[in-house]
Amino acid sequence: MIKGSFNETMERLRELIDRESPSILISVGDVVSDNMIRHNIQPEISIVDNKIMRRKITPIQINASQTLRLRNPAGTLTEEAWTIMRKAFEEKTQTRVLVNGEEDLLTLIVVLCAPENSLVIYGQPQKGIVAVRVTDQKKEQVRQIIDAMEEPTKA
Repeated sequence: MIKGSFNETMERLRELIDRESPSILISVGDVVSDNMIRHNIQPEISIVDNKIMRRKITPIQINASQTLRLRNPAGTLTEEAWTIMRKAFEEKTQTRVLVNGEEDLLTLIVVLCAPENSLVIYGQPQKGIVAVRVTDQKKEQVRQIIDAMEEPTKA
């Protein structure tokens, strides 16, 4: 976890990116995506739902080559979410994934779909951001979490 203000977390994130040289940079959430873009840190894939803390917001400006849309109700991982996230990685272009529902749990799908050494960034409200480097070990941890979920959320 990278704790601090938006400016502090973005500066530390930039240092992490310089040090790690991730294969792909992915943001999950409107606040973190917006802050990254405002600090000239451009994710290849930005996943947003036009909400902050479940309250509707004016959509953030994301310079993306394509927008993929999906439905994902709160607390679930739909088959559609799996399909669209796989497509986002296959396309290899700046992509905004616009979620009708909630994007929080999509971090799990992202970690499993992302190539090794990708960096997945999501917000931790009132605290900062979390940066997850995708490794085989991290993928296995996520698989175990998904396996523990109720059957309709599995792919």
